[in-house]
Amino acid sequence: MVTVREHYEVFPYPARDPAEERHRLITGSPSHPLEMDHILWGGQRDWSRPLRILVAGGGTGDGLIQLAQTLTDAGRAYDITYLDLSTASRAVAEARAQMRGLGNITFHTASLLEAAEYGRFDYIDCCGVLHHLPDPPAGFRALRAALAPGGGLGFMVYAPYGRSGVYPLQEAFAALFQGLPPGERLIRARQIVADLPEGHPFRANRNLSDHLTSEAGFYDLLLHAQDRAYDVPQLLEVLAETGWQLAGFATPALYDLSRLTEVPEGMDPVTRMTLAEKLRGTIRVHTGYAVAQGSPAGKASPATRALVPHLRGAPAARLAQLVAQGHAIPVTLGGRPEPVTLPRAAAPLLAAIDGRRSLGQIAQASGRDPIAFGTLWASVHAALEPCGLLVYSALLTAAAVS
Repeated sequence: MVTVREHYEVFPYPARDPAEERHRLITGSPSHPLEMDHILWGGQRDWSRPLRILVAGGGTGDGLIQLAQTLTDAGRAYDITYLDLSTASRAVAEARAQMRGLGNITFHTASLLEAAEYGRFDYIDCCGVLHHLPDPPAGFRALRAALAPGGGLGFMVYAPYGRSGVYPLQEAFAALFQGLPPGERLIRARQIVADLPEGHPFRANRNLSDHLTSEAGFYDLLLHAQDRAYDVPQLLEVLAETGWQLAGFATPALYDLSRLTEVPEGMDPVTRMTLAEKLRGTIRVHTGYAVAQGSPAGKASPATRALVPHLRGAPAARLAQLVAQGHAIPVTLGGRPEPVTLPRAAAPLLAAIDGRRSLGQIAQASGRDPIAFGTLWASVHAALEPCGLLVYSALLTAAAVS
């Protein structure tokens, strides 16, 4: 049997060329500081305080580089500890950081199960790792032990329905290729996949593309020795049993049942999210944030006028132009187009978002009375925040929001 460590020594994942750091920064969820602040700290983190970060199972470095580069660009202090079992993956991550001239990163070849030995952290990134452990709850517990008071976890774990067709192939390949080295397993599996009939669940699943992008992507998707997926109830259960609670998904609109159908009166929130996942059928991963069990709600609310809004995914000027012209903002959720419509009066508010002005400053510049501004901004928030397009953070401001 090929071990997980051997897998990633032969096929570091995701496949990355450090030279590409010269012209692109890979960003996304979790672990973008703006999104972290919005969901974990109510958009009001004091960024004058250095952020102590653990990248647990950092692979070839996507989360690491995003965190370090974004905080460096914002002029914010940080200290990052990187852990991964694979020396090959670690070498890629180190080369990427060196290519960018990023500092304050300590690299260790180690398991995330040893995380608490390296200290306590304000933020823990663990993306695409926990579902590959022989005992995932042990991983969740180890990360909880490494969390500092008031800190949070950014996670990604696999979801079952959007990965239809993957697990029967994984099981078949494990039985067929037992004892073969990784390279031979890859060659033989590719031959089989190329001959799958059109109606095969994997062939029909258009949500999956890793197997098309690189050898590392193919191996990680279909030849992994240890892999499981969590539906919403299973995810919430493992969080609860290991001392965590969900702070929020990166894109909560994906889990909003009312976007898909009429919701029966009195249906509880967990059931609503569970049914939304089943009806969508395309969610491949759950990406979100967790905090220590019993923590107060931390997500930002537009009721606080000191908050600084940011738009993600499109320039403010472009969104403002679409709204001013009466056009919908194109949004796709789980492969399904769900355009967002805002009143034309909201266009100047969108145009005023620069990541530095607070809601209070935008309100004052709008010339609207507080009630009228509050009503209009509430429509902007309700339309964009659930889609992950609007977050709040003082990351870029000169002084922290109190």
